Amino acid sequence: MTLTSILPTLRLSIPDPFAIGRWPEWTVPTITDVVVSGVSLRRLVEVCGSPCVHVAAAVVPGTHGRPSDLAQSSVVVATVLAVTGGRLELDADVERVPAVLSEARLIGRASACRTRDLTLPGGAVLALPADLAVGDLVAVPCPGALARRDVLPA
Repeated sequence: MTLTSILPTLRLSIPDPFAIGRWPEWTVPTITDVVVSGVSLRRLVEVCGSPCVHVAAAVVPGTHGRPSDLAQSSVVVATVLAVTGGRLELDADVERVPAVLSEARLIGRASACRTRDLTLPGGAVLALPADLAVGDLVAVPCPGALARRDVLPA
């Protein structure tokens, strides 16, 4: 339990905490974006479209963010296509890759709503703000180097 989960309005002034070892090197969350190795994921979507994938060095476990010399890590950014009841549809199939769904984050805007569990078409569950809407962007970290084709829906 974090302060931003107890008092969601805090998300308007501070970003949700994140597990540094689950994201690529030099990941910095803000209230409306995630910057990975100097690349804004919001800007990446503006340039490349959605879904998109950003790859950088992974973090060495237990080092509080030291980049790995060998391993890579990715972040998938997807657009919300539909939210109906407790079901969520994205323009990327994050269930086909080893996504760390517990680290999924809303980017593009700040939300003061509590999180709720949403179920993807394949049954995986992730927690995102209750006011999630069509067109919102969701960033999800994944271990390993992914290509865009890895997350395109079949």
